[in-house]
Amino acid sequence: MGKTEKIINLTGINIPEFTGLREENIEMIRENFDAAIVLRGETLFLKGNKEEILLLEKIFNELSFLYKRQGKITANDVKLVLDLVLGTEDSGTAFEKKFGISNGEIENIILYTKSSYIKPKSKNQSEYYKAVKENDIVFAIGPAGTGKTYLAVAFAVAALKNKLVNKIILTRPAVEAGESLGFLPGDLSEKVDPYLRPLYDALEDMIPLEKLQSHIEKKVIEVIPLAYMRGRTLNNAYVILDEAQNSTSMQMKMFLTRLGANAKAIITGDITQIDLPKREYSGLVEIQHILKNIRDIVFVYFDKSDVVRHRLVKDIIDAYEKYIKNNDK
Repeated sequence: MGKTEKIINLTGINIPEFTGLREENIEMIRENFDAAIVLRGETLFLKGNKEEILLLEKIFNELSFLYKRQGKITANDVKLVLDLVLGTEDSGTAFEKKFGISNGEIENIILYTKSSYIKPKSKNQSEYYKAVKENDIVFAIGPAGTGKTYLAVAFAVAALKNKLVNKIILTRPAVEAGESLGFLPGDLSEKVDPYLRPLYDALEDMIPLEKLQSHIEKKVIEVIPLAYMRGRTLNNAYVILDEAQNSTSMQMKMFLTRLGANAKAIITGDITQIDLPKREYSGLVEIQHILKNIRDIVFVYFDKSDVVRHRLVKDIIDAYEKYIKNNDK
């Protein structure tokens, strides 16, 4: 069988905690394979027959999962993963029992938090994850509670942790404030913060508070009203426009044309909850027609089957749909 090569990037991982003293963890793996395993900086270079390289890739993916879950890799962890990949079905059961996740689920994990992990929970959420991995601009459209915004923030935080981007920008139109913004108490930040609070909530679930505060102070993470996006060019950034149904046509165009080199954008919204004045047309409704045939721009649609909030949320959505249908007759 011919030789093949594979490169595994360990960006965002503390290498000594992963490889062990004098690469003892890597050495345990080398003892079980003929393939060459070379570590240079944050990169693993694998070279050998195709079958071994596929097994090694699986081993290192699962060790990466364990590292992100517990902050280090022990010799016992390496033995467990080797037994799982090379050994019996029982070792897989032991892995699932110890870490609460089957090895088949690991590749679907978006982000590891201190006590858990975030992954898609429905078919449409899985399509969302796939679309985001493969495209630079993704629109996520559907009802409240389907995970559109929460997963978008998770995608962005994961990209920042893995050093794929240098910053995250989260934005929302503050439509409800409208012309009455000047009458609200406090400075401008205090006036718009209530409209941005859901974005902060998601961030606080995913990043330790001290680190989040540091990122915000250093503008590594920005949470700002949509109006503040005008005139900017965003390079090496992950940009999320939330509640996009409340953006106007001009605001949507302005937002999408901010993207610079190595930038990704996710636009989320629910076109059944538009708060714009009647004379304004929703940019999110319009953009579905304007960009529908552009390559590398994807629209993902959610429905009530994707709701991941309290079980009663689906019933509430159903009740509203029936009410509207009956009153339209």
